[in-house]
Amino acid sequence: MTPTFEDVYREKYLLLTTFTKDGKPKPTAVWGVPDGDRLLIITDDGSWKTKRINNTPRVTIQKCGVLGAPKGDPVEAVARNLPKTETRRVFEAIVKRYWNHAWYFVPQALLRGGIDKVHSAIEVRAVGASANGEEPKRPVDR
Repeated sequence: MTPTFEDVYREKYLLLTTFTKDGKPKPTAVWGVPDGDRLLIITDDGSWKTKRINNTPRVTIQKCGVLGAPKGDPVEAVARNLPKTETRRVFEAIVKRYWNHAWYFVPQALLRGGIDKVHSAIEVRAVGASANGEEPKRPVDR
């Protein structure tokens, strides 16, 4: 049976696959926090995944192991980069969920210039869902 977004987005370890402009998949293991019907992810500001999401909001998520080995089928989703005002809230939610890893990534963020300066927040939703109730715009296949 093919998993749904609801089956996957609450998992502790996730594989987020973003797509280049020419459609090549770029999978990355991420930590995420479920927030209602969406998944919130923290990443480095200016990372390639944020750039790819700006160009192509189509993503997939799937269950994975702690080191990123896929454990199940991917699920189609839509992502967007959240405004900088959301970064600290998402970072704190990640710290709360992954507290046993915080000893490493919190000091690293502070040494690199501060949480808000070096991180970006990403929102992932099921295909067909959006924050404002409108159908999200899908990229045109070429």
